Amino acid sequence: MNLDEVLVEINQFLMCPTPESWINVALENQETLLIDHANCEKKAASTAMNLLYRHIDRADLLKKMSQLAREELLHFEQVVNIMKDRGISYKHVSSSRYASGLRDLVRKGGEEELVDVLICGALIEARSCERFAALVPHLDDVLAKFYRSLLRSEGRHYQDYLELAQQYAGYDIQSRVDEFRALERELIMSPDPEFRFHSGVPDLAAMSA
Repeated sequence: MNLDEVLVEINQFLMCPTPESWINVALENQETLLIDHANCEKKAASTAMNLLYRHIDRADLLKKMSQLAREELLHFEQVVNIMKDRGISYKHVSSSRYASGLRDLVRKGGEEELVDVLICGALIEARSCERFAALVPHLDDVLAKFYRSLLRSEGRHYQDYLELAQQYAGYDIQSRVDEFRALERELIMSPDPEFRFHSGVPDLAAMSA
């Protein structure tokens, strides 16, 4: 599947595109964008490692998550290097409500929790890919080339998470996926007082307060 096909599939999977207002704020706050992007890559690697430690008896998961963790750490290193070249210091920033909002829907315990965590992972990776694509036309050549290079791997990560969720569920998960898709749309389309890589519609009044 080529990159255009991956993006078409992801845009069909997500229930809404990134709002234009988020893109505008992202372009005006590229330092925060890069810092939070680095944090997102580190968290994605951590999520994969946590799944490795918790599910040591699942060979397919171990293989996919070990690959994903390595890629995410490489992406983290690449973002930090770009920041260094631009005189931006890596530092802690508060997390957005996005991932925690998705986790609120996760069932606790056993197979159900694993399936839901994997669905969350699919949505986070898909939205990341969609946002890279939305930003690329507006960025300088160096950052545009880097974000374009991430599109293919992020698209594959989304597919890996979904395939594992379906495999371990043992039943058709489409209705459960749709619940998470609807929640994800709400998080992306509702006002958000903080700008982050996965934040919702910018609440400009709150941001300027």
